[in-house]
Amino acid sequence: MALFDQQTLIERAKREQISKRSVSMEGLIKESVEASARMSSFDIFLSHSYLDRKIIIGIKLALEDLGYSVYVDWIDDQQLSRLEVSKSTAQTLRARMTQSRSLLYATTQNAENSKWMPWELGLMDGLKQKAAILPIALNPNQPEEYRGQEYLGVYPYVVNTGGTLFVHRTLTEYMSFSRWIAGQHI
Repeated sequence: MALFDQQTLIERAKREQISKRSVSMEGLIKESVEASARMSSFDIFLSHSYLDRKIIIGIKLALEDLGYSVYVDWIDDQQLSRLEVSKSTAQTLRARMTQSRSLLYATTQNAENSKWMPWELGLMDGLKQKAAILPIALNPNQPEEYRGQEYLGVYPYVVNTGGTLFVHRTLTEYMSFSRWIAGQHI
């Protein structure tokens, strides 16, 4: 079992940039926007801090490598302002959550200061009961069991094991992510 780690995710984004011969991350984002415009639903709504955008591109790519479609607000709905809380932004995010089968809450140091993440987590939990924590380790040697602080500890967490995502309630109580988003309960 392995948590996603920051350095691996940043390297994944850089590899994509090199393989596409993009001169910038903006080129990757443009390609992702074009692909997402054709989608009417997503497997994953990725809740995150915009301050972690380099890591988030890596997470999006890693999850897509596993066969999942991933919604990221500033990629798929570029008109949204991450800095201001508005009714219009809330309506767009709510609509995107209803189009998504699950929400993964990317935990980083920046997540603690996000205005939107707690709202997104609570809303998706209420809408579909398919909200989980995606722990992002500072390094690859971090312990594999996630213990969420405060309210995050009540949600299951996701790990990547040999190219398969698993949703864990505890270290020994878990199921595949595919079964979980299909409606099964841990």
